[in-house]
Amino acid sequence: MNQHDDLIQYLLRLGDSALIQGQRLCEWCGKAPALEEELALMNVGLDLVGQARNWLDYAAELLADGRDADDLAYRRDERAYRNLLLVEQPNGDYAVTIVKQFLYDAWHFQVLHALSSSSDERIAGIAAKALKEVTYHLRRSGEWVERLGDGTEESHKRMLAAIDQVWRFSVELVNGDDVEQRLAEAGVAAAADEVASAWRAKVADVFARATLPVPPAASYFYLSGRRGLHSEHLGILLAEMQFLPRAYPDATW
Repeated sequence: MNQHDDLIQYLLRLGDSALIQGQRLCEWCGKAPALEEELALMNVGLDLVGQARNWLDYAAELLADGRDADDLAYRRDERAYRNLLLVEQPNGDYAVTIVKQFLYDAWHFQVLHALSSSSDERIAGIAAKALKEVTYHLRRSGEWVERLGDGTEESHKRMLAAIDQVWRFSVELVNGDDVEQRLAEAGVAAAADEVASAWRAKVADVFARATLPVPPAASYFYLSGRRGLHSEHLGILLAEMQFLPRAYPDATW
């Protein structure tokens, strides 16, 4: 692949992951354990949807096939999505949601921090703006990990169960591929090994303060969000998220 095609794939990964994580968080609307948490979750979700639009707008311009960001969000099938496997997993109870959010935030922060110095000015600008929001996201989710992990016996037990449930999907957070390596060498993308090192350090620090053990490194398995090989959960999520645009393709709002 040439750099143009690599860049499109990279932008889709960033945009799709933010979009799907934002959609998952918005599923808590009317269901969160407290009103303050519902408002916070919706705000984080909307931040991520806004970031997704910026990445997908750029990807659509590079694709130059007549599609825009909305088309990429609402009119692609499951196998065309490039989001992290972690973010498509169901919300579960609040412990699962918090663990998912924290693992993603710790990765997302490091990626955006690196991208804010990208040689691609468009990427650097989007990342610098998003980094301000994700700094808050990471602080918030990290505090919740500590609060629940070092809280009651029940909250600690649920956090252990949540980590056990989603940890295997962290494999994509600490392993890059050829696309990322080529773009990193060109100064465009974040270096996967540097992101992984910083991510591990952040997770270890927060888990230690939360009295939670860090599991052994996750191993590769047959699924890969980068290659469009998703879990069964993404198709269900997309069926709900994409229903209106697909049912009424000519509608305007």
